[in-house]
Amino acid sequence: METKPLIVERTLNAPVSRIWQALTDNSKMKEWYFKLENFEPRVGFEFQFYGQGSKGEKFLHLCRITTVEPEKKLSYTWKYDNFPGNSEVSFELFPEGDKTLVRITHTGLDTFPQDHPDFAASSFSAGWNHILGISLKEYVEK
Repeated sequence: METKPLIVERTLNAPVSRIWQALTDNSKMKEWYFKLENFEPRVGFEFQFYGQGSKGEKFLHLCRITTVEPEKKLSYTWKYDNFPGNSEVSFELFPEGDKTLVRITHTGLDTFPQDHPDFAASSFSAGWNHILGISLKEYVEK
């Protein structure tokens, strides 16, 4: 049974160009997102990073870019090393004058182990709300 995608939206007080740079320039990403060894906004580019679980364990995230529409949309697969499941994250940008509506859509969460609290939809919801509502917001609005 496929669950509905997780969608998180915020209107940020920054132009599309500034948010796009924050999403695609690795030196900027390191300031608000995850510490990626390298990142290139091009379809097929693969990257990985470690994230921390609720009990301090490290999860290796394996990602591959699937969509790049400059200043509009960035999507990539999102899976975990040594765990079943495959999902996709999309960042979409909608200009609203000098502000931007940012929408994060995460699909495929139901493919992850449902008996693991770090893979629960509520965990992803909390994470994306923090990333969009605090981390990215504070970075682009400073």
